[in-house]
Amino acid sequence: MNLFTKAQFEQLLANGRNRDQDHPPVVKLFTPDAGCTWLLSEIDPEEPDIAFGLCDLGLRFPELGCVSLDELRSLRGKLGLPVERDLSFTAGHPMSVYAEAARWTECITEDRPALLQAAATLAARRSK
Repeated sequence: MNLFTKAQFEQLLANGRNRDQDHPPVVKLFTPDAGCTWLLSEIDPEEPDIAFGLCDLGLRFPELGCVSLDELRSLRGKLGLPVERDLSFTAGHPMSVYAEAARWTECITEDRPALLQAAATLAARRSK
Protein backbone atom coordinates (compact mmCIF):
# COMPACT_ATOMS: atom_id res chain seq x y z
CA MET A 1 0.00 0.00 0.00
CA ASN A 2 1.23 3.49 -0.78
CA LEU A 3 1.58 5.81 2.18
CA PHE A 4 -0.63 8.41 0.45
CA THR A 5 -3.00 8.82 -2.41
CA LYS A 6 -1.95 11.28 -5.12
CA ALA A 7 -4.47 13.81 -3.77
CA GLN A 8 -3.13 13.43 -0.22
CA PHE A 9 0.45 13.87 -1.43
CA GLU A 10 -0.51 17.04 -3.30
CA GLN A 11 -2.30 18.39 -0.21
CA LEU A 12 0.71 17.60 2.00
CA LEU A 13 2.96 19.50 -0.43
CA ALA A 14 0.54 22.44 -0.59
CA ASN A 15 0.47 22.59 3.21
CA GLY A 16 4.27 22.46 3.25
CA ARG A 17 4.37 25.57 1.06
CA ASN A 18 2.25 27.37 3.67
CA ARG A 19 3.84 26.38 6.98
CA ASP A 20 2.47 29.34 8.92
CA GLN A 21 -0.95 27.73 9.30
CA ASP A 22 -2.23 25.14 11.73
CA HIS A 23 -3.22 22.55 9.13
CA PRO A 24 -5.41 19.56 9.92
CA PRO A 25 -3.72 16.20 9.47
CA VAL A 26 -4.03 14.93 5.92
CA VAL A 27 -3.23 11.30 6.59
CA LYS A 28 -2.98 8.87 9.49
CA LEU A 29 -0.35 6.15 9.23
CA PHE A 30 0.18 3.29 11.65
CA THR A 31 2.01 0.04 12.23
CA PRO A 32 -0.54 -2.76 12.62
CA ASP A 33 1.90 -4.77 14.74
CA ALA A 34 4.01 -2.23 16.62
CA GLY A 35 1.75 0.45 18.17
CA CYS A 36 3.17 3.41 16.23
CA THR A 37 1.00 6.16 14.73
CA TRP A 38 1.69 9.26 12.67
CA LEU A 39 -0.68 12.10 11.77
CA LEU A 40 0.97 13.99 8.93
CA SER A 41 -0.02 17.47 7.81
CA GLU A 42 2.83 18.68 5.61
CA ILE A 43 5.65 17.62 3.31
CA ASP A 44 8.60 19.91 2.76
CA PRO A 45 8.43 20.82 -0.96
CA GLU A 46 12.21 21.36 -1.00
CA GLU A 47 12.86 17.97 0.63
CA PRO A 48 9.91 15.75 -0.36
CA ASP A 49 11.21 12.88 1.79
CA ILE A 50 10.54 14.92 4.96
CA ALA A 51 7.04 15.13 6.43
CA PHE A 52 5.83 17.02 9.48
CA GLY A 53 3.25 15.80 11.92
CA LEU A 54 2.36 14.29 15.25
CA CYS A 55 4.43 11.16 15.86
CA ASP A 56 3.62 8.49 18.44
CA LEU A 57 6.06 5.59 18.70
CA GLY A 58 3.97 3.88 21.37
CA LEU A 59 6.21 5.05 24.23
CA ARG A 60 3.61 7.41 25.79
CA PHE A 61 5.47 10.52 24.51
CA PRO A 62 3.79 11.69 21.29
CA GLU A 63 5.46 14.75 19.79
CA LEU A 64 5.30 17.10 16.87
CA GLY A 65 8.23 16.75 14.53
CA CYS A 66 9.64 15.64 11.21
CA VAL A 67 9.87 12.12 9.88
CA SER A 68 11.59 10.57 6.88
CA LEU A 69 9.13 9.02 4.46
CA ASP A 70 11.84 6.61 3.26
CA GLU A 71 12.20 5.39 6.85
CA LEU A 72 8.44 4.95 7.18
CA ARG A 73 8.36 2.95 3.94
CA SER A 74 11.12 0.65 5.17
CA LEU A 75 9.81 0.26 8.73
CA ARG A 76 8.46 -3.13 9.76
CA GLY A 77 6.74 -4.10 12.99
CA LYS A 78 7.20 -7.17 15.16
CA LEU A 79 5.48 -9.42 12.62
CA GLY A 80 7.19 -7.84 9.64
CA LEU A 81 4.15 -5.81 8.58
CA PRO A 82 4.74 -2.44 6.88
CA VAL A 83 3.31 0.94 7.82
CA GLU A 84 -0.27 1.33 6.58
CA ARG A 85 -2.60 4.23 5.86
CA ASP A 86 -5.80 4.42 7.89
CA LEU A 87 -8.36 4.45 5.11
CA SER A 88 -11.16 5.65 7.38
CA PHE A 89 -9.34 8.63 8.92
CA THR A 90 -10.77 12.09 8.34
CA ALA A 91 -9.38 14.98 10.36
CA GLY A 92 -11.90 17.05 12.24
CA HIS A 93 -9.48 19.48 13.87
CA PRO A 94 -6.19 21.26 13.18
CA MET A 95 -2.94 19.60 14.24
CA SER A 96 -2.66 21.70 17.41
CA VAL A 97 -5.84 20.09 18.78
CA TYR A 98 -4.57 16.55 18.12
CA ALA A 99 -1.23 17.48 19.73
CA GLU A 100 -2.93 18.94 22.82
CA ALA A 101 -5.16 15.87 23.23
CA ALA A 102 -2.13 13.62 22.75
CA ARG A 103 -0.29 15.42 25.57
CA TRP A 104 -3.17 14.60 27.92
CA THR A 105 -3.80 11.03 26.81
CA GLU A 106 -0.13 10.19 26.15
CA CYS A 107 -1.06 8.84 22.71
CA ILE A 108 -2.61 10.00 19.46
CA THR A 109 -6.34 9.85 19.97
CA GLU A 110 -9.48 10.29 17.93
CA ASP A 111 -11.63 10.30 21.07
CA ARG A 112 -14.24 13.00 20.40
CA PRO A 113 -14.57 14.30 24.00
CA ALA A 114 -10.78 14.55 24.38
CA LEU A 115 -10.46 16.43 21.08
CA LEU A 116 -13.32 18.80 21.94
CA GLN A 117 -11.77 19.52 25.34
CA ALA A 118 -8.38 20.13 23.72
CA ALA A 119 -9.98 22.51 21.19
CA ALA A 120 -11.75 24.40 23.99
CA THR A 121 -8.54 24.66 26.02
CA LEU A 122 -6.61 26.03 23.06
CA ALA A 123 -9.38 28.52 22.25
CA ALA A 124 -9.38 29.74 25.86
CA ARG A 125 -5.59 30.19 25.80
CA ARG A 126 -5.78 32.18 22.57
CA SER A 127 -8.49 34.49 23.92
CA LYS A 128 -6.38 35.55 26.93
